[in-house]
Amino acid sequence: MDFIIGLLIDIVVGGAAGFVASKLMKKSNGIIMDIILGIVGGIVAGVIFGILGLGATGFIGGFIVSVIGAVALIFVYDKFIKK
Repeated sequence: MDFIIGLLIDIVVGGAAGFVASKLMKKSNGIIMDIILGIVGGIVAGVIFGILGLGATGFIGGFIVSVIGAVALIFVYDKFIKK
């Protein structure tokens, strides 16, 4: 049960991070794509930051890491995937 609640929280935080990241970059790929990129970016950034020993704790730390990951993923998506 705790795993499911944690996963739902991660999805909500990642979605919010994707929305914030799209506003920071002043680029929108559509609300759904922004949310998806935010969720994936948050997961990827969480893993990378964790491997580097820079893992964030708490809601604010996780949100900041998710926004960083979402910004990076939106940049990669816009430069290399979206034509």
